[in-house]
Amino acid sequence: MLQQALRQHLRQTCSEQELHQWFDPLDLRLDDAQQRLEVRFPHPHFARWFEAQALERFTAGVRDVVGTSVALVFPEGIKTTDRSTVQLPLASESVACPFGAAFTFDAFITNRKNQFPLAAAREAARNGHQRTYNPFVLCGASGNGKTHLLRALANELAALYGTDAVFCGSAEELHDRYNTEERLAMRRTLCAHRALLLDDLHRLRALPDLREELTALFDHFYDHGKQMAFAYAGRLSDLDFLEAPLRSRLELGLIVDLKEPDLDVRVRYIHARCAALSLQLAREHVLTLAQRCHEFRHLSGLLLKVAAYRDMVGRDILDRELEQILRNTDSGPERAVAPDTIISAAAEHFGVTPRDILSDKRQQHIVQARQVAMFLCRELIGSSFPALGRMFGGKDHSTAMYAVKKIKKLQYDNKDMHALVAELKRRCLNHDG
Repeated sequence: MLQQALRQHLRQTCSEQELHQWFDPLDLRLDDAQQRLEVRFPHPHFARWFEAQALERFTAGVRDVVGTSVALVFPEGIKTTDRSTVQLPLASESVACPFGAAFTFDAFITNRKNQFPLAAAREAARNGHQRTYNPFVLCGASGNGKTHLLRALANELAALYGTDAVFCGSAEELHDRYNTEERLAMRRTLCAHRALLLDDLHRLRALPDLREELTALFDHFYDHGKQMAFAYAGRLSDLDFLEAPLRSRLELGLIVDLKEPDLDVRVRYIHARCAALSLQLAREHVLTLAQRCHEFRHLSGLLLKVAAYRDMVGRDILDRELEQILRNTDSGPERAVAPDTIISAAAEHFGVTPRDILSDKRQQHIVQARQVAMFLCRELIGSSFPALGRMFGGKDHSTAMYAVKKIKKLQYDNKDMHALVAELKRRCLNHDG
């Protein structure tokens, strides 16, 4: 039952008393035919209180649980222009998305242009042990959505096999893990997984040792019928630096090319990101962003800056302020915020060192610095919980999940924490180093 599943999810960030106060009185009505979820209130005064005190948490919770294509509707009581949409999961789907709640197939915004890559990724996820698309290879220009589809596939496979049975990371992450562990031991660890998904394959140009190791891993996963998926920026011809054995193995599977998102898709993407960030933009602002920025990653970075500015000034952005943000970033696509930048910013604020944050020290101020840094890495980079655990000294993914949920809740309950997170976001996004 949706209401029960949603309540269970909200318990991770809300107390039982809070849920009893604002969630239990709600009347949720799902209309499958019309693809909409109606939210009704016990009386008008409750609706006004709910809009001011609980609407943002409720909307975020629904989005986390159900995704992005069933309309969330308030037929009475709330005069909000927010009509963000959410997608109800199939009964067999897991609510948990360890590789990022935003990365689902339903949340991938496309039209006919990229319909085939999306359909192929879904098929790779549901193929069971047949593994018709193995390996499944995504290519295309940077910012076209390859990472989204790769992580969405990882989330589906994690629901099938369990989080610990799926490795999903970048080529550089995998290289770092090999640098911290003996090669054969690391190979045994990876071969114990049921699926291997590797992003940024083009980075292998600078990692010759990993190219050799990946050939051995490929043979194990292929021979045992275990799913592999790879993503890289460019075309197959751009991987001419790969040795013939590895290149020929990649060509055994299905290679799909993601095209640049067109204006319609970019506008829909902006609306979806604004809903996720609880950000309201005028129609003219949405069109300006969609016309000036052609990549999802660039758009996402700009919207994060706009949201950080909104949080700092406490109001919606003005025309001249949006233009100023655009002028400061028009020279090229947004640089991804580096984890080191986030960790250093958190360390500086709390008066600790980056090494303290990455350690196992349990002093309260160090723990809070670590949790804030984990939350920001999740928000600004989209790091998965397993990747966060590895990034912060090899901690378990459940530790990262707890940290992110705790800081998320503290932002609602504590104005100082809300202001701190907004300020650290601003500093990280404007970092020039």
